[in-house]
Amino acid sequence: MEKIKVFISQPIKDKTNQEIEAERNEIKKKLEEKYGEGNYEIIDSFFKNAPHNAKPLWFLGKSFELLSTANVCVFAKNWYSARGCIMEHRACEEYHITIWEI
Repeated sequence: MEKIKVFISQPIKDKTNQEIEAERNEIKKKLEEKYGEGNYEIIDSFFKNAPHNAKPLWFLGKSFELLSTANVCVFAKNWYSARGCIMEHRACEEYHITIWEI
C-alpha cells in the first residue's frame, strides 16, 4: 500500500524553529494515531534554510509546489490566523486535497 503524503500547514510568524518543530512533532503523534506507524509520509515543508531575504510570497510559492504532491493537508492550531495557511486551505478545497484541521 502506498503511503499517504501529508502536508502540514501551520502559522510560523513570531515562532522559533524549536516551537515550530515541537508543534509538528505533536501533529506527527496525531497522524500516527490516525493512520498508523509507517503508513504516512510527511512532506518536508519547513524551510529552515530559506534565503535570508525571502518574502512571504516566496514561502507560499514553495508551499504550493509541495502541497500539489499531498493526499492530506493537516492544518495546525490557529491556521485561520495566517494568510498563507488560509490560502493553502482554499487550494485544498479547490483541488480536492483532504483537509484535517487540528
